[in-house]
Amino acid sequence: MANLPDCSTEFEFQTSRSGGPGGQNVNKVSSKVALRFNIEATILFTDEQKELIKSKLANKITAEGVLQIISQVHRNQLQNKEETIKKFNELIEKAFFVKPIRKPSKPTKGMIAARIKVKKIRSEVKKNRSKSLNEES
Repeated sequence: MANLPDCSTEFEFQTSRSGGPGGQNVNKVSSKVALRFNIEATILFTDEQKELIKSKLANKITAEGVLQIISQVHRNQLQNKEETIKKFNELIEKAFFVKPIRKPSKPTKGMIAARIKVKKIRSEVKKNRSKSLNEES
């Protein structure tokens, strides 16, 4: 879904110190970024879209109805901020994606005939096998 509204005006960012590698940089710089987006308060999505987001992304939404995405992959804050925005857009697109309905198809006459032919051949092989065993006894 390429026509998502620009949600950047309603993003809230929180930064904190990140764990992991980085030496002394980890102790001094707040590079971990948490993007918070209040689904309940937004005017960018319809009520149906909000319900769809809530149902599909329930594990990332807090009790207050806030979608929270965290990134601490990179060693600087700007890259982590861009990463959270990218993740947000991907999650919203996945939430709005509707899987096409599969239309069941019928096997063609040729497919049915081929299957029956193979079954008859197997049947003959098994019949011949039992005859050869009876003759030996």
